[in-house]
Amino acid sequence: MANKLDNALGIHASALGLRAQRSELLAANLANADTPHYKARDIDFKAVLTDVQDAQQGNGLRLTHARHLTTTGAAGSPDPLYRIPLQPSVDGNTVDAQREKAEYMQNAIQYQATLHFIDGQIQTLRTAIRGD
Repeated sequence: MANKLDNALGIHASALGLRAQRSELLAANLANADTPHYKARDIDFKAVLTDVQDAQQGNGLRLTHARHLTTTGAAGSPDPLYRIPLQPSVDGNTVDAQREKAEYMQNAIQYQATLHFIDGQIQTLRTAIRGD
């Protein structure tokens, strides 16, 4: 049953999890805006989601041996990348609070849009089950 639900929701369930992870990273960046030598981190959302989608469709790299490396760590758990600062600070901190706030708000809006889309798919499934 869970597999059929995953198929019905498609990539959007994975996207929701990735958006949540990105929110945590962006919030950590904002929380450490005044911490000396803190390096801002983020997820390349598009690349990670493409890798997850390829893995779900079977288009990604295949592991033929247990010691082979994967492209994104475990599927759906991306490795955060360090953000290149536009203007580095004197204390070595790379967090730009205004940029982080903007990224956080954009991610929050996209998170809400993904939730809305998933809600629409669930409503469609309910309608199909009830036969309305």
